[in-house]
Amino acid sequence: MPFGYVLPLALIVITTVLALIRIRRWGNVLFAVALPASEIPHILFVYLLLISLLAWDEGDLSGGPGTVLLVIAVLAEVALLVLLASALRARPVIDAMVREHGAQPPQRRRFWWLRPMIFPLPWRPRSVIRTGPIFYGDHPRQRLDVYRPRDPEASGPVLVYFHGGGYGGGGNRREGRSLLHRLSAQGWTCISATYRMRPEFGFEEHLADARAVLAWAHARADVHGGDTDMVAMAGSSAGGHLTALCALTQDAGDPERPRVDAAVSLYAYYGRYYGRGEDEAQASTAMALDASQAPPFFLAHGDHDDFVPVEEARALRDHLDAGSPHEVWYAELPGGQHGFDAMQSWRFTAVIDGVEAFLARVVAARKETAR
Repeated sequence: MPFGYVLPLALIVITTVLALIRIRRWGNVLFAVALPASEIPHILFVYLLLISLLAWDEGDLSGGPGTVLLVIAVLAEVALLVLLASALRARPVIDAMVREHGAQPPQRRRFWWLRPMIFPLPWRPRSVIRTGPIFYGDHPRQRLDVYRPRDPEASGPVLVYFHGGGYGGGGNRREGRSLLHRLSAQGWTCISATYRMRPEFGFEEHLADARAVLAWAHARADVHGGDTDMVAMAGSSAGGHLTALCALTQDAGDPERPRVDAAVSLYAYYGRYYGRGEDEAQASTAMALDASQAPPFFLAHGDHDDFVPVEEARALRDHLDAGSPHEVWYAELPGGQHGFDAMQSWRFTAVIDGVEAFLARVVAARKETAR
């Protein structure tokens, strides 16, 4: 038995199967295992092909057990091609959403597909500088990074981003980086923040930290080249939960509830905070908040999300559609898993294009209103 071949084959089969199916019960563990096959199936395909050819050349795939392994490898390759086709469907879904709202997808570079194909890691471009950590409070978790164009004369709107992690982990240099890099390269000042975690701290502290970062952005982002006439908020998973809550409870007359001009939420949970019920004093679910003062929203969620079911995003979309005076951009990503923004994959590149078009639409509308 060629164990040097069996082990990587088994790992690829496991991540591929988990990417193809939805398992709700242990989704908080399995989505991370499924992520490689979900977001970079082409790399796994090439790797499996190469090691299979090597094993074939060495005679490891002949005979009874070898034939079984070969059949399993072929089936895994077919499944990876299915996942690749699913990942590539994100672009037409995003483009259709953009056009549905009367906008045009952003102009793409000629070889936009090359980077996700050969190097899907969120590498910061030379045109963007990162400053941090900057502390907005006394606790070690109350810190943020600022991304901005290297050109000191550049100035653009502000985006405040919050990471995920179920309020018990995560960091502000993990998810969403490709989005921050893209916007910063185009002139935006992007602030990526972390916040106090459970179980030491609870819902009130998470929300207070999010609002403190927003207040910091309104007061200090101009020092880093940001134009605070437009402050958008974004987040992934728990960060998307915070984004929805801050956007729906903002109050221009209350400095403790800073203004949010646009909201971007990726694969977030929108229900009540851990253990809370309908009798909670302060609403921890966006579903319990009035949507009549909501800013424009962009929601994206994978339909294979094992951790947070896509029905959560559909419910918030319907809640906003029923009460918000502004546009709600909603994209349901075929085959998308939780955490799809961890890499600069084809799927997340398409989502970034959609976010860019959405924010450009909001910026243009605000400029038109200001005239």
